[in-house]
Amino acid sequence: MTALAALALAAPLAAQEVTPDPKDWPAITEAAEGQTVYWHAWGGGNAINDYIAWAADEVKSRYGVTVEHVKLKDTADAVSRVIAEKSAGKDTGGAVDLIWINGENFAAMKEQGLLFGPWAEDLPNWHYVDVAGKPAVTSDFTVPTEGLEAPWGMAQIVFYHDTARLSEPPRSIPALLDWARANPGRFAYPQPPDFLGSTFLKQAVIELTPDPRVLQEPVSEASYEAATAPLWDYLDDLTPNLWRGGAAYPQSGPRLIQLMNDGEIDLALSFNPNEPSNAIANFQLPETVRTYVLDGGTIGNASFVAIPYNANAKEGALVLANFLMSPEAQARKSDPVVWGSGTVLALDKLSPEDRARFDAIELGVATLSPAELGQSLPEPHPSWMVRLEQDWTARYGAGQ
Repeated sequence: MTALAALALAAPLAAQEVTPDPKDWPAITEAAEGQTVYWHAWGGGNAINDYIAWAADEVKSRYGVTVEHVKLKDTADAVSRVIAEKSAGKDTGGAVDLIWINGENFAAMKEQGLLFGPWAEDLPNWHYVDVAGKPAVTSDFTVPTEGLEAPWGMAQIVFYHDTARLSEPPRSIPALLDWARANPGRFAYPQPPDFLGSTFLKQAVIELTPDPRVLQEPVSEASYEAATAPLWDYLDDLTPNLWRGGAAYPQSGPRLIQLMNDGEIDLALSFNPNEPSNAIANFQLPETVRTYVLDGGTIGNASFVAIPYNANAKEGALVLANFLMSPEAQARKSDPVVWGSGTVLALDKLSPEDRARFDAIELGVATLSPAELGQSLPEPHPSWMVRLEQDWTARYGAGQ
């Protein structure tokens, strides 16, 4: 939040000249050799850190580019570093070469001209990206990326159920209410503003609102009232039929897993399609648990990497970003044994050899294939989540 507040006070920069030019790829790889890329990325997970280390080794051996993983607790820390350098007039030779970035941090940096580019759509591996089937790869929480960041992973809502107790789960938000009325206490979602709980609210409002297109624009009083009235009517009916009658809420996604393992609920949701399979493998869920998506699709979003305007090793950062979108890197990242993150690629664009990399992945027993996940729904504009969380807390969260 400190970074975002500082950005609001910063004077916008002029659009950055796109040099080096990723369209001249031989020149990029030649200039990148010998560079060190300081990649500022979240460092809170062993699987993620191991994958980044593998990517660094590959880029070093293939292109002579050294990658240093600067492990972050919060992306805003890297954003703050760029802001501080800009304030000090350090417009070249910056300390941050690449950032794992999403959402509000990207929107703020884009608005203030703190990003290099456009470049992403000129990378050699961009032609593999599933632009048609995954609209989130070109729109970061409704903010058009316009080539200023490159996607390298996907997440999508899945619902999961214990087939031993629930063989045919509800496949729409209205059907979920009907099922909950007939099976009170057997469904739960985390308490907003937990990200997963808030995402359930967004999934519900997308299905229930008269005109979902308004969700792609910044919220206004007029649009908000009309769009959310069906949601509040829905939640008024659903809440008494939730786990513990809506008198208490799970605090997180892992708590949902525990509740299902204990037999307290039969239906839950996750924003990681591999999470139930991983929980089964770790004996945290019974082997009878399976995942599915709603008939109308579920919300998905992409993870991105971006290059600050004053990055010292722009060519090396371009080489790394391109490698992260390669079929080899994407297939490895998709393997649940390695990470289990969804691919940003369109499998039908791949060569038989590269397609075989994905076909060879042994998905967990409860993990859907990319084809089964289908096309994801775009996130609403970030301002909608803020209002939904505030109103949900006022209506249902008092005293929790």
